Amino acid sequence: MKRRMVGSAVAAVGSALLVAGCAAGQITQTDTQVAAINGASTEVGEIAIQNAELAYPEGNASGDSGGAGGAGVYPQNSDAEAVIWLINEGGQDDELVSAETDAAQNVTIGGSRVVPAQRMLVLSPEKEGTGNPNHGQLTLEGLTEQLIPGQMIEITLTFREAGSVTFDMPVAVPEEPRTNPASPAEGAGGGN
Repeated sequence: MKRRMVGSAVAAVGSALLVAGCAAGQITQTDTQVAAINGASTEVGEIAIQNAELAYPEGNASGDSGGAGGAGVYPQNSDAEAVIWLINEGGQDDELVSAETDAAQNVTIGGSRVVPAQRMLVLSPEKEGTGNPNHGQLTLEGLTEQLIPGQMIEITLTFREAGSVTFDMPVAVPEEPRTNPASPAEGAGGGN
């Protein structure tokens, strides 16, 4: 009787180990998921960089629609504003000292450059009258080539304490889905 109980216990433990080991080493569906933020994310020292992207090009002076679905473009020699969240996870204030990219002749930093300890500095196009002390602007001046939504550019940000980091930053895509300009009669399938 004891042998049967011991045999049953060994079989149960063996089955449990076998079942537990079935998924070991498998690639899960969530292993490649990233946050639902369109921009790039990276870190350097105590600074987390999130949602980094060039603002969507709403339109431009040349009237160039950029082709696909009327999407805007940044023409060569135009300026582009970045949208970047700089989060200081450390105990001391830091400062964005400089930014550079081969995609522009010059990069300017306006407004606040200080990333307060345990706080966030938002870089984005300035809205008049906001007066937010934790707000700055990063502008790429004189683009060296035409930029289209979804295109990546390499940029380097340098902080006083955290140091430098180089990463790829996308040009934002439109928030609204692309529409088909064809009329329903032209765009719908069917046989004529």
